Amino acid sequence: MSVAFRRESDDEHKEPEFELPIAVGPNLVTPRGLRLLGEEVTRLEREIAGTADEDARKKLQRRLRYFHTRQSTAEVQAPPADGSVGIGSRVTYRLNKAEKTITIVGGDEADPARGHIAFSAPLARALMGAEAGESVEYQDREDAIAILAVETDPETQA
Repeated sequence: MSVAFRRESDDEHKEPEFELPIAVGPNLVTPRGLRLLGEEVTRLEREIAGTADEDARKKLQRRLRYFHTRQSTAEVQAPPADGSVGIGSRVTYRLNKAEKTITIVGGDEADPARGHIAFSAPLARALMGAEAGESVEYQDREDAIAILAVETDPETQA
């Protein structure tokens, strides 16, 4: 049948709705990250309970499935005790003569505007395992990043 003869309400020509993509690899999180996942699950469950619109409910349920999966696969990481860079570390470094401070967190808690970057980001991967006073390679440049300070970010442990 031609598309011209279909009713707008026909479901057969609607785009399929796929699940939200889950990042490949381990789901490493800080204690704060696990707490935030739980809070998001609770918030979505409340919102679903108060939503009458079926389309809105389906979208919320889709997000809820995503966060349930992320919550159930989360692997809480303790910050390294030896002073090296790891998940939950606040790192002050120098790159291109500019000093910056970032915190390395899990993928779902990343917020670059706040200086929280995912452990899977290229910058975080370059810093992982290094200690204050060391220089690390970044973007094929030897000694591109000088690590000035490494400490556990207390915010990530709450």
